[in-house]
Amino acid sequence: MPPFDVPEGDPFGPHNLPYGVFSTGDPHERTVGVRLGDHVLDAGAAARALGSPYVTLLAQPSLDRLLAAGRTAWSDVRRALTAWVTVPAHRETVEPLLHPLDSVTMHLPFTVADYVDFYASENHARNVGQIFRPDAEDSLTPNWKHLPIGYHGRSGTVVVSGTDVVRPAGQRKAPSDAAPVFGPSVRLDIEAEVGFVVGTPSPMGSPVPLAGFREHVFGLCLLNDWSARDVQAWEYVPLGPFLGKSFATSVSAWITPLEALDEARVAPPARTHPLLPYLDDTAEEPYGYDLRMSVAVNGHVISEPPFSSMYWTAAQQLAHMTVNGASLRTGDLYGSGTVSGPSEAQRGSLLELTWNGRDPLELPDGKRTFLEDGDVVTLTAWAPGPDGVRVGLGEVTGRIAPARAE
Repeated sequence: MPPFDVPEGDPFGPHNLPYGVFSTGDPHERTVGVRLGDHVLDAGAAARALGSPYVTLLAQPSLDRLLAAGRTAWSDVRRALTAWVTVPAHRETVEPLLHPLDSVTMHLPFTVADYVDFYASENHARNVGQIFRPDAEDSLTPNWKHLPIGYHGRSGTVVVSGTDVVRPAGQRKAPSDAAPVFGPSVRLDIEAEVGFVVGTPSPMGSPVPLAGFREHVFGLCLLNDWSARDVQAWEYVPLGPFLGKSFATSVSAWITPLEALDEARVAPPARTHPLLPYLDDTAEEPYGYDLRMSVAVNGHVISEPPFSSMYWTAAQQLAHMTVNGASLRTGDLYGSGTVSGPSEAQRGSLLELTWNGRDPLELPDGKRTFLEDGDVVTLTAWAPGPDGVRVGLGEVTGRIAPARAE
């Protein structure tokens, strides 16, 4: 079937059109692409060929310029792209610019400015609380229902899907150990998350209100916040995650624009505590996203977390992230935190799935508590789209490589 004719119901049809950056030969010669079925359109070349004014945004080696252009430009460019791949008059020009996905190399699609990760799933937070504070009266910390908890990560170690993740080394200390030891992590974990990509910046000292979410956030992607649980457990008191998280964060090669997910907007779970005004979204039509996620290890599905269950929304996270006057920069990335649903089969980390190693998973290639060298982790997801068609999100995959020699 010709690539211009995407099969009906394809999750990457013209209703989706996620953005990425690819190369066909020299990896340094990169350009913006748009996914259409199992092909990628050279968006910059199409803009030139069709005499589009958006060539300056699309004929680029990254999405940075498009991200910075703002919401009006995002909508205009998306409208133009939709026409380019659906209007028959454009077919002769556009079709030669479609490349099979398996013939291109995908790259990190934007320059990551800052990286922040949140902790927005009540199910995940309660599971973690029960694991580490089994005798506590409430498994949630006292602040959890009042603000989106988060930490600042390391933007320089955000990598594109398909990049190997080297097993990190660090200090660890089991409760029974007299002193800490140094070596490769033996409790390497995943965190199935959704990342949000900031386009329009904001000035320092000016908080972004809830209503500003769609003015500043361009789109979203799947994200795996790899975690060395043994390193994390020893280091995180009192300042939080550091080396147990900073070694790698994997993101999809494809950024799905928010406009493609309008049909997937859903109300968040009922809030159980009153919120301070800057987080109170009762007058803002609060919404999360109905994303159906799947986590696989070596091709075997181990969990299907529902993003619709997240207590804190992406708009609330953005408002909290900037309420102290912190500025936004084009390319800022913030993660949702581990996505976990109410059932055991919906937990988004091995920490929860194995209950901190107590209950190993039975996989076709053996038992797992945490990740072994050579394991390949893949996150996929889809969302409801127009007329019952699914909107596919680009997958995130990573293989665990052995720790490097000291």
